[in-house]
Amino acid sequence: MTLDEVNALPAQDFVARYGALFEHSPWVVERAAALRPFANLHTGLMQALEAASAEEKLALIRAHPELAGKAAIDKTLTEASTAEQASAGLDRLTPEEFARFHALNAAYRAAHDMPFIICVRLTDKAGILAAMEARAANDTATEVATSLGEIGKIVKLRLEDMA
Repeated sequence: MTLDEVNALPAQDFVARYGALFEHSPWVVERAAALRPFANLHTGLMQALEAASAEEKLALIRAHPELAGKAAIDKTLTEASTAEQASAGLDRLTPEEFARFHALNAAYRAAHDMPFIICVRLTDKAGILAAMEARAANDTATEVATSLGEIGKIVKLRLEDMA
């Protein structure tokens, strides 16, 4: 679709098309629909997120699954998250790697009360593990901002996949 066609979509169709871009959080796209027309779709979507309250942003972050976590094991990840985690090899972890991810996820959640978020398509297992270790020591406000930036990268790649 061209940007003009996207901007002309009825709100319901816009949300139906883009509502899954933000993990279990179609409200971002619902709000973005009211901000159109956009000069850039990704920028417009991110403006809707930026306008959200701190509580809403935290809810969006918490809607994301842990990397190589329970949802991956239970096969309850969204289709996009399943593909993204597989692209980084998180569906093929050794028992030792799985144990390390589990421990780092638990430490991060204990420190920040939210899942660790990184755009896995832009890194690999080693990069993810290194980032998990490094970022656990950050203050939570920094991690919220970093997580929202990573969500922006995820959304941008998901949009590119739709093109």
